[in-house]
Amino acid sequence: MRDAMLEKSRLLKELQQGQQAQSAVPTDAPAQGGGFGDTLKEALSSVNDAQQRSSAVSEAYARGETQDVAKVMLARQEAGVAFEATLQVRNKLLSAYQEIMRMGV
Repeated sequence: MRDAMLEKSRLLKELQQGQQAQSAVPTDAPAQGGGFGDTLKEALSSVNDAQQRSSAVSEAYARGETQDVAKVMLARQEAGVAFEATLQVRNKLLSAYQEIMRMGV
């Protein structure tokens, strides 16, 4: 039984030394995937693009350059839904932030 405990202790020390050696080696590889901030920026950018497309299509219709009312309405609805989804995400983030601030330490 003593030998088994010594063997486990030895294995644990080897594992710890291996982990320390791995953490000491700097990695130049970038982190996989973006962070939360990058994802949020991309989402806001896509919402902004949808709103700009909607505005451009609406202005083109007002100038008489296009006759497709369905295309105009679809672009406006897409921009509206994207904005509403962004607003709901903002509300949830704000609610989560407030909940975290109310937590006791």
